[in-house]
Amino acid sequence: MAERALRGTRLGATSYENDRNTDLAPRQEVTYDCTRGHRFSVTFATEAEIPAEWECRFCGDRALRRDGGGEEPKNTKPVRTHWDMLLERRSMEDLEEVLAERLELLRSRRREEAAKVEEIAKQRQSA
Repeated sequence: MAERALRGTRLGATSYENDRNTDLAPRQEVTYDCTRGHRFSVTFATEAEIPAEWECRFCGDRALRRDGGGEEPKNTKPVRTHWDMLLERRSMEDLEEVLAERLELLRSRRREEAAKVEEIAKQRQSA
């Protein structure tokens, strides 16, 4: 009979196991309140660490635990941007000087390209 039950099925298509004689881990439901007024519950295992905040299911905003429990958010360093790291290495005067050099280089390249384009246009007119 088992052979007939499996005939015509793919691997992984359907599980033929049932939930009889299985013990599920103990669970708890934690309620979160969104800053926009949404309320929802998330199920956790009883031994799991429960976060103080969770992403709202409805709007994606930050939601806090209803009972106010959980860990306090860790103090982290503010994110250093590329600009912050650049200012650590160079002064504003140095940066302005480098900017002026690069702009002059770009302008000279444009002048050269414009001269080449004019030269090609003159050659086509004379031909």
